Amino acid sequence: MLANVVYLLLIVAVSPFLILRSVRGGRYRRGLSNKLLGLSAKKSKSYRDIAAAKSHLRWFHAVSVGEVNLLAGLIGSLQPDQAKPYVISTSTDTGYDLAIKLFGNDRVFFCPLDFTWAVQRTFKNLRPSELILMELELWPNLIRAAKNNGCNIYVVNARLSERSAKRYQKFSRFTRPIFASLNWVGCQDTEVLEHFRSCGTAPENLEVTGSLKFDNAPSTRDTPAVLECKTWAGQSDEHLVWLVGSTQPDEEKMALSIFNRLVHRHPNLRLILVPRHPQRFDEVDQLIGAFQNTPLRRSSTKKSQTEWPQDRILLIDTIGELMHWWGTAHLATVGGSFGSRGGQNMLEPAGYGCAVSFGPDTRNFKQIAQTLLQNEAAVRVKDELELQHFIGRCLEDPAYRIRLGKQAADTVNRHRGAVERTCKALDQRSSEVKLSTDR
Repeated sequence: MLANVVYLLLIVAVSPFLILRSVRGGRYRRGLSNKLLGLSAKKSKSYRDIAAAKSHLRWFHAVSVGEVNLLAGLIGSLQPDQAKPYVISTSTDTGYDLAIKLFGNDRVFFCPLDFTWAVQRTFKNLRPSELILMELELWPNLIRAAKNNGCNIYVVNARLSERSAKRYQKFSRFTRPIFASLNWVGCQDTEVLEHFRSCGTAPENLEVTGSLKFDNAPSTRDTPAVLECKTWAGQSDEHLVWLVGSTQPDEEKMALSIFNRLVHRHPNLRLILVPRHPQRFDEVDQLIGAFQNTPLRRSSTKKSQTEWPQDRILLIDTIGELMHWWGTAHLATVGGSFGSRGGQNMLEPAGYGCAVSFGPDTRNFKQIAQTLLQNEAAVRVKDELELQHFIGRCLEDPAYRIRLGKQAADTVNRHRGAVERTCKALDQRSSEVKLSTDR
């Protein structure tokens, strides 16, 4: 009950912000009934019909686009008899839309907010035997409801920073039972494993499986999706493409400033901007114009361009395409790393063999960033001046740019294998659950 009170107080506190965002951008409106009240009996039946009678149902939860993309690779690699009876919940509009695209409308729903009544209603109607959480979604009422309904709880691609672990330990009276309830956790590395153990997860339920992001990273540019992006852009072999992706406020301004200073000396340079959040697409469009450049929005036309003038900045204002657009780039700067966001996934451009750079704050991808840096497979820059120096060096020294990209691709390939290890563990536990439920 305490968690419900806290959640309600938080909602009241931020309600003006939520209302404003809803009115301006339409956010938070979709799936409101599912979120506040839980999954209805009628809706749950349509999901349960996916599974055969008396078959166990798996509930995967992936918060947003990044986790949904990882989930696609994971589910595709599970044993066929284990993979079929599943449903997927997500928390964001963009994650929901991508999940519908990848898995179909009859498997996807908005996850209930962590109110007792909402999660209990969902478990009562859906009756899953396994709840599989992507990375770290340990909501108290959700975990408690799963245990009360005899549902095993797994965390895959688990991450838990030292800072977060210490915060959980300060409130161990409330958080330790949550961690102790986990039946299995596939950790990204040994450091994460120790953090889960210190927070209360039983050692026998912990295993290092590696990061799914390495497996999900691309391994070749020779795909129809990448080719279509290049054709649409009017990209030629002479172009040197710099993509700045998953950007936050001020990062686009920084990229445009650097581009306009360098393009006069390097006329083959081209720039692509991919903002992290859809509600900022119009803002970035106007910013490009303010820099006296010409924006071309991906959503504006399906017609391929016959050429790509140097003043034309591509603005990718679509969802779920960033991974393919990284494949068009020679130089890659990963956004969300120059402010307080904590960085975004840098393995996609690394997998393509881009010369990868990112800013000083990559705490959300701490281990991955360290791995790339230790293998001289990426470069960390602290500010606009250092980023300009890096881009300039890549343009003036092709051998350096190519070597950095090759080391990035090689590093990603050496660290693949987490999907196989995770699927093996899930298949084994799913078989055990199925045996127990069929008795």
